[in-house]
Amino acid sequence: MTDNKVALVAGGTRAAGRAIAVELGRLGMTVYVTGRTTRERRSELNRPETIEETAELVDAAGGTGVPVRVDHLEPDQVRALVDRIDTDRGRLDVLVNDVWGGDPYIEFGKKFWELPLDGGLRMLRLGVETHAITSHTALPLLIRRPGGLVIEMTDGTAESNASYRADAGFFYDLVKTSVQRMALAQAEELRPYGCTAVALTPGWLRSEAMLEGFGVTEANWRDATADHPHFVISESPAFVGRAAAALAADPDVSRWSGQSLSSGQLAPVYGFTDTDGSRPDAWRYIAEVESAGKPADATGYR
Repeated sequence: MTDNKVALVAGGTRAAGRAIAVELGRLGMTVYVTGRTTRERRSELNRPETIEETAELVDAAGGTGVPVRVDHLEPDQVRALVDRIDTDRGRLDVLVNDVWGGDPYIEFGKKFWELPLDGGLRMLRLGVETHAITSHTALPLLIRRPGGLVIEMTDGTAESNASYRADAGFFYDLVKTSVQRMALAQAEELRPYGCTAVALTPGWLRSEAMLEGFGVTEANWRDATADHPHFVISESPAFVGRAAAALAADPDVSRWSGQSLSSGQLAPVYGFTDTDGSRPDAWRYIAEVESAGKPADATGYR
């Protein structure tokens, strides 16, 4: 049963974090949703999605959503959050580290030494330091009960990230590979307490920002393949949300401990699909079709 469990989705304002919070709510969990954008105040991303909206979606899915504005670079704010969870619920069963916010600092096609140093260091703080602060603070609560789960959200599998992510540059590559290493390290240290840590990645995610940038909606996203043909393998945020929920509901989740997982990899194992009933295996497609220079064709990959 998961209907009395408590989850913290750090960085649950939008995209994968929002979808994960909703799917955990669908399991009946109480989900604390954190981020920096509320109805009264936006983060530096200046996007309209809010933590309150995510919490309402958790409620609608059957869970209990609790929105809390937290800057995860501020240890005092994270400590106050964990203290509140402890006071309110006395337990933490699932921690999802999905804090990011580094997209404004990505500059494609530039060498390491050509990138603005301030932006690169900001990306490291947003994508790595936030995860370290949150886990350091929350794990003492999570390990009180065996069965706790940490999901470190990243971009790319261990196999795909074994090669340098030259497209997005040095700092992005360092962030995403660091998060995978953090999952491995936490898995080792959590194992004696009966708890598990994994890294999880979506494929080509149809986030709110991605859809907006391509000038489409979730309803007509395939129109974007005219200019971006490999977008045919893309997936909705719900797909990785369902992957996270499947892990959280699995009594044998420790079999994955320390591993780098993807939504497409887990879908046939747990039997879930994307919202259209397909199972897009983006990272296999990227390796075998896109990177191989073949024409865009998702046949056999979704």
